[in-house]
Amino acid sequence: MTDKPDLKRMRQWTPTPSNTSVQVLQSLIGLVGEPEFESALLAHLHPVVPAASYSIYQTGPGCDPQLFMSASWGIPDTTRSCWNAYLTGPHLDDRTLTAPRQHQGQTLLCHITAPEVPVQHRARVYEAHGMAERVSVVQEKNDTVFAINFYRHTHQSPFSDAQLADFEAVAPALLSLAQKQIQLCPPLNMQAAPLQKVAHWSQRLTSLHPGLTPRELAVCARLLMGMTQDGIARDLGLSLPTVKTYRNRAFSRLGIHFKNQLFALFTGA
Repeated sequence: MTDKPDLKRMRQWTPTPSNTSVQVLQSLIGLVGEPEFESALLAHLHPVVPAASYSIYQTGPGCDPQLFMSASWGIPDTTRSCWNAYLTGPHLDDRTLTAPRQHQGQTLLCHITAPEVPVQHRARVYEAHGMAERVSVVQEKNDTVFAINFYRHTHQSPFSDAQLADFEAVAPALLSLAQKQIQLCPPLNMQAAPLQKVAHWSQRLTSLHPGLTPRELAVCARLLMGMTQDGIARDLGLSLPTVKTYRNRAFSRLGIHFKNQLFALFTGA
């Protein structure tokens, strides 16, 4: 005799999301691994975090500053300009994302308004780009801060208590989704130049001047590979002014002034 399941006792039903936060996370999960994650994030997140721009980056003494993703929604996108302004100095003294000692290593939420931001940081980044308020989810490890920042701009109403509560509900999952997206679809500035060629030119440059620093070697090696300074900035996750600084220091050590002279060092011209 074969046992048959009692189908009359089986229960089936369709899922009904319990709140808006669940629906938002479901839509974001469907975006992970897709190229449009970066540009579509704000639109999908708007029901719970109505921000006009966002950025995802790492910074801190334990790493080179690196912008992974950023975009704006409903306004002209100035997020890359904001990042470059941040790298002109404010990033060196930024403590707005640093966790208190007792919370280091934990996921941290942060809410700050423009008047609370240090003067230089506020002037160069917030006031220059019309940003009034920020909410962040932050993960700090080994002197490196990984942050997801959402910005309210001056044309928008302040974040409400309810919206801050919604952000708190989705923030841990959002952190995991963003990190998985970076792993699956590395941004352009993480798609490095061929390492063998970099190593080749770095070795030849070192033979000319052993005193060149690793960053000076990295910049000059890429110049010799035909990369533009903008491309080098993206490749190394640096600002364009920082790339120019390393280039100028290297050229000074090598006794040259122009890029064609750098090539001439290896052609005998």
